[in-house]
Order: sequence, then structure tokens, then C-alpha cells
Amino acid sequence: MNKVKLLLLISMLSIVTLEAQQLGRRATWEAQIAWPSSGNPGALIRSIEKGSPLTRAGLREGDRILEVDGMPVITAEDWDHINYGIRANRSTTIKVKRGSTAESFEVNLNALEKETHPGIDTYYEEVISDYGLAQRTIITKPKGKGKSPAIFLVQGLSCSTIEKFSSRSNNWVKLINDLAEKSGMVLMRVDKPGVGDSEGNCNSVDFHTELSGYEAALKELKNKPYVDTTNIIVYGNSMGSAIAPYLANKYNLKGVISDGTFYKTWYEHMLEIERRILGIEGDSPAVINQKMNEAYIPIYHGMLVGKKSFEEILEETPALAKYHRQGLQHMYGRPMAYYHQIQDFNFAGEWARVKVPVRVRWGTNDWIMSEFDNDMIMRVLDEAGHQDHELYKYPGLDHWSTIHPGYKESFTFQPGKWEDKISQQIIDWARYMVEKK
Repeated sequence: MNKVKLLLLISMLSIVTLEAQQLGRRATWEAQIAWPSSGNPGALIRSIEKGSPLTRAGLREGDRILEVDGMPVITAEDWDHINYGIRANRSTTIKVKRGSTAESFEVNLNALEKETHPGIDTYYEEVISDYGLAQRTIITKPKGKGKSPAIFLVQGLSCSTIEKFSSRSNNWVKLINDLAEKSGMVLMRVDKPGVGDSEGNCNSVDFHTELSGYEAALKELKNKPYVDTTNIIVYGNSMGSAIAPYLANKYNLKGVISDGTFYKTWYEHMLEIERRILGIEGDSPAVINQKMNEAYIPIYHGMLVGKKSFEEILEETPALAKYHRQGLQHMYGRPMAYYHQIQDFNFAGEWARVKVPVRVRWGTNDWIMSEFDNDMIMRVLDEAGHQDHELYKYPGLDHWSTIHPGYKESFTFQPGKWEDKISQQIIDWARYMVEKK
């Protein structure tokens, strides 16, 4: 084989390899579908857009989806995994119950439209974690600029995408959109395993695997020719806010912004959140104390210290079942292994080691995270001799970037309010950090 043919073959193989690494684009249902509810399996089709692939394939409003490509739809976790797992422009088999009969349909669903921003370059790329999972990254950067400072975003605990698309408009998405469009900085996000276009199953992925994806993405960000690698700050929200100090310490980042964070162990955190929920639900202090002793301390001690599943705990002590709020193998859509690992992760130790500027925000109507944890972070930094840290207690703000008159309105998912300061404060902090000498 001569040199020209050899080079051509290598080039062709490189193209094939590159194409093989490209993550498939997730599909859109082009329909309103209700998730499975407790004791009622199947996902109910409430409405379908006219002319959509579902309509053309013969599906109808009122059909209850029982299986997708052979995967049964029993729980919300099942539907979550299926919803992110379907891929566009591939044959998808959907089994539904219609009346008293079951029917199957072959459908080629359309791709979900990718996000765009005026005056911004948007790149859909991927990274491979140390666990071998290909994960979707989304990078936005201002057009026509040289090297720019960057924000690395780490999201919360839930199995929800960090992608902005046309039908998604909650206040968390508004915050992400403003970071992309108003910061004047590069913004990098990475979807968790099994979320968005990423490989895997978020409902079974543990904390170590998830953390590996963030680290792979951050390493990739530091290799981008358009990024000023001396000026990368990490912005963490919810669970990501507690991971942020670890990433800043390990990768020598320029600053830490934590939004809705915690400090203590997850066992302590869950006891505090259950206590707050009982208060919101109207229990008296005496009843709350009784329920904590009888139910929630045993449940979470067994789960987080004893490293058991909820199923094992309830089998051992059936009387606890009437207090239990979660699934048997999941909590907030994540598996038991995830929580067993975060119980052992030393979040407090990472906070104590931070040397770079720190900004922490806690909303006064955040019933998920405690005010005291945020105060503890400030005290620990003070005691460590840290020179540049601030805590802002945002009036009325809840855990989801929304302003409410009280805990209860947030807890019951009332609409609430948005104000531009919610995102602008994060942008101002980020700019301060990257401009600081």
C-alpha cells in the first residue's frame, strides 16, 4: 500500500471513529404525556400535536403507554429513563393500552431542537468519564472573542437536563439562559449519565460515577483554546453547590459560587428537611418531635449510616411504612448507592480547604437547605483565615430560583415570581472573581 492510500485509509478510519463517538440526539414526543402515578402504571397521552410522528403512526389521546422498546412503564423512574433514552430518527416500538386491548406501533420520532442564543456560539459536544460513559456537554461562548473567562456549572441532585429548549421555561432555566447570554463568559454544562443525550441511566448511577462526569467535562473545558484557563470559576446549584469547593480545590479554579448549599452530613440534612416538612404540613412541635424519634431518625440512620435500602428498612420495621415518603430503592429519583456515597463524602473538609474567593447564596424561603449550614460555612472560612467570602440571604427566594411569600407556597409548587437580580447576582459575582488579581 502506497503512502497516499495509507493516509486516505487513516483519514477514513478517523472519520468513522469520530462519527461512532457522536451521541445520538434525544427525541421529542410532540405530545403532553402524564407520568405514571403511584399504583397506576403506564404513561397517559393527554394530547398530541397535529401532524406529529405519533399521530401519523396511529396513536391517540387517551392511550396509556405500557412499554417503549420493550421497557415497561411502571414507575416515574422508568418513565424518566425512557424519556431521556429515546433517540430521534430511529424506529421506536410503543405498546399502549387502548380501552381493553393492547396495541403496538412503530414510530420514528423527531429530534428535539437544540438551543440557540443570539450573538453566542453554542457547541454540543461530549466527554467520556472514567466509567466509560459518553456524556453531553453544552458550551456557549460570545462570538468574535479571543480567550474568555469561563463558568463551569454543576447542577443539583435530580435527573433533569441542564439544556434549555423552547418548551422549558422555569426560573432555573431562565438563570442558565442569562448566564449564557449576559455574562460575557464561556459557560459549560454537562448532562448527567442517562440525562439529555448522555449515555447511562440516571436512576441507577451512583455519586462517584456522576462526579467523574463533572471532572471529565472540567478537564475538557481547560483544554479549550478559547478559554482563559487561569480564569475559570465554578457555579454550583443545590447538590452542585456542595461539590463546587471540591472541584475548585482539585483543579485550581479561580472562585466558588454556591447557590442553595449545605455543609453537614446527608444524614443530618435529611433529618432537618423532614423536620421542616412536618412543620410546613402543620404538625405541632410535640408531634414533630414524636415523629422524628419514632420514624425519621430510624429510617435515615438505617439508610445512611447502616447503608440499607428503604425496602430493607421497611421489611425489618413495617410500622415505619406509614411515615415513609420515598420509593423502596430510590429517593428523589436517585438510587441508594448515591446517598450511601454522599454520606461518606467530606463536604465540610472541602469547604475548610478553599483558598479562592467564595460567594454563597441562601434564599429565606429555601425549605430544602438550612440557614445554619450556610452560616457554618462562613464561620469555618473565618476560622481558616480565608480572606474573601460572603453570604447573601436572598429575601423570599426558594430552592428553585423563585420568590415566594413563604415556605408553604414553595413547598406546594405555587408559581412564584422571578426577578432579574436572581441571575444578575451570580453574573456579578463571577465577573468580580475573574477580574480579581
